[in-house]
Amino acid sequence: MIVFAVVSTKGGAGKTTLTANLGALLADLGLRVLLIDADVQPSLSKFYPLKHRAPRGLTHIITSGMITADAISVVDLSVNGVLDIVVSDTPEGQIQTWLMNQTFRETRLYGPLHSAELKDQYDVVLIDTQGAVGPLQDAAALAADILISPIVPEMLSAREFLSGTMDMLNRLSYRGAPMPHMPTLGPVKALIYRQTRTADATSIAQQIKREGHIPMAGRVAVLDTVVPSTVAYTRASREQLPVHWHDRVTTGATPCAYEIMHKLVWELMPNLEGIEAGNIGEEA
Repeated sequence: MIVFAVVSTKGGAGKTTLTANLGALLADLGLRVLLIDADVQPSLSKFYPLKHRAPRGLTHIITSGMITADAISVVDLSVNGVLDIVVSDTPEGQIQTWLMNQTFRETRLYGPLHSAELKDQYDVVLIDTQGAVGPLQDAAALAADILISPIVPEMLSAREFLSGTMDMLNRLSYRGAPMPHMPTLGPVKALIYRQTRTADATSIAQQIKREGHIPMAGRVAVLDTVVPSTVAYTRASREQLPVHWHDRVTTGATPCAYEIMHKLVWELMPNLEGIEAGNIGEEA
């Protein structure tokens, strides 16, 4: 089992849309996927319709330190694998206050998400995080094996990544010698996200990808995949559908979402390369 967390300290960076579409595609590739909505604004919890809404959610997992069946809801999409979700049930942000007063608050998600029971049940866990620094975002980041950070190639977003997001990563990575009960920060994959075809966006994207431009060399790597800015992602989310279902055919200069999302999945999980949604039997 592998745990991804989609992180950024900037709101509106596209974390929820990216998490939802990655999760749906991985499930459509036949994997057993669990989404975790670790944002006090429960956008991921509302992204897809639910077939079953569990009586519990994120609050129970963090406060109890366990993930149980009564905290796992079922997404209502006809995918080839499994797509479940732990919904955010703390819209007023009470869980943030609770975490602030806890010892080892940084491990409150790591423990349940790395339990033997969950590893037997799922192949991939994807955590959507909030766009603000705090103990909930820290716990989500430290629970992940790999972090994905979307960067919109415009000046304010690039500056936010190099200041806010990088400050958070530096703080979480520099915590003294590792201890048995304390997780360590995993590698970070920066993703150029929602790139327009303007000269400014192209220039900023090139700067982000330039070797040595991003600090923490060896921990942060920029992915080759670039997710373009197209209306398909907005339309798919409005219709509560995975974007690889909604936009399957390239008709112009910009690759379709089906192609882009597969390329992203293959780059993040090379063992899946060549396997496409819709032809599982042919590729398996």
